[in-house]
Amino acid sequence: MPDQIPPGFVQADAAQLQLTLDSRLQRSIQTRLRQQIEKWSALRGTVIVMDVQDGAIPVLVTEPSYDPNHYNQADVKLFRNWALTDLYEPGSTFKPLNVAIALEDGSVQPDDIFYDAGQITIGEWTIQNHDFRERGGRGSLSIPDIIKYSSNIGMVRIMDELKPEVYYNWLTQKLELDRATGIDLPFEATGQLKSLEQFTGARVEPMTTAFGQGFSLTPLKLLQLQSLLANGGKLVTPHVVQGLVDGGGKVNWQPTLTPPKQVFSPATSEAVLAMMEAVVQEGTGEAAQVPGYRIAGKTGTAQKADPNGGYLDNARITSFVGIFPADAPRYAVLVVVDEPQGDSAYGSTVAAPVAKFAIEHVIAAEHILPTEPIDRSAPAVVESTPTEEEAAIDGITNEYSGDEYAGDEYSDWQEAIPEAEGYEQPYDEFYEEPVDNAPVEEFSGGTVENYVEESTESF
Repeated sequence: MPDQIPPGFVQADAAQLQLTLDSRLQRSIQTRLRQQIEKWSALRGTVIVMDVQDGAIPVLVTEPSYDPNHYNQADVKLFRNWALTDLYEPGSTFKPLNVAIALEDGSVQPDDIFYDAGQITIGEWTIQNHDFRERGGRGSLSIPDIIKYSSNIGMVRIMDELKPEVYYNWLTQKLELDRATGIDLPFEATGQLKSLEQFTGARVEPMTTAFGQGFSLTPLKLLQLQSLLANGGKLVTPHVVQGLVDGGGKVNWQPTLTPPKQVFSPATSEAVLAMMEAVVQEGTGEAAQVPGYRIAGKTGTAQKADPNGGYLDNARITSFVGIFPADAPRYAVLVVVDEPQGDSAYGSTVAAPVAKFAIEHVIAAEHILPTEPIDRSAPAVVESTPTEEEAAIDGITNEYSGDEYAGDEYSDWQEAIPEAEGYEQPYDEFYEEPVDNAPVEEFSGGTVENYVEESTESF
């Protein structure tokens, strides 16, 4: 540099871009996700954690991934962040949102009872519960039980209380299902839903939408919508940019986010959140339990849409969405594992254990204190493989088909995060419930039959 340059001629800009991502959580959770993908010989997976109050994202990982320091050696397909670029059918993880729609609309009340015959026929389409072949129908169910048992027929009954055009308006205008989240990352895809004419013209369309199939969205969009149930009903904008900071750590600039949009009332959100907490306490989400903490969640195991129409044989997408702590929600987590192999691959066995790991590490990193007594006598959890009776798919309806929609790793080492004081791992067990006999009934022109077999509840 030449001598005697005028003052101010050279200007130093010490501003640095600060992200919401936590590198410690990214590394540890990505390693755990990779292990699960390898264990189940899955195609790919993603984990997203979002602050439900402001949309900040501390964790956004996908596997398989690549080393950006050697990007020229990577498969170009890995450059796409499929958590926000690829669409999938959410299956049972969308059921709590549908319940919230029905409650907010006033079409149903929290104490309403609906009859679950196990199977119904609508024209040429047959819709049935995931466990229909094992146990038949469940009979009369409350709305919380419909969520806990992941009853497809129960969800059809609930959403049938709304006029199709009203339901469609909720999905498009209020939940903005067909719009992007607005995240500050490129190439985000928008969800796909049938046209208003298709949705209202064929009775089967709103019925399959009731249990999360027949439409598609990105994993990120689903997590944004699930946060409605955690923050009092507000739609927040997911983001990864915190702002620009100087050398002293002072924030000089922060992005302007879209103001939160009120979609559900706090009362509706709290009611559905309580139903989701029961899923983790005594339903399909038990594998996500963390001692001392109240966790709400929902499992999902959905059929995978065929790009040429209908659904692929023996291909499923397993998922788990969680909200924690349920008594004072701060974060929502979504785990999606695409095409895990094996007869025991379900949301409860594949995705929920990864969600548990993510929840544990966020709790430790953020120093979130437990609010519930911890049972120190419980043995350490060991991921279990369900028996044949415990292996009915959560949310799959093999009988339904139709024209549906097609749709980083930076290090190989894991940084340990100290566990919260007093933390112990829970014991993993499966929920069982006796069979409820149910008669044959008629439903709007389609015969509804129920076959009761000797079986226990399974997931």
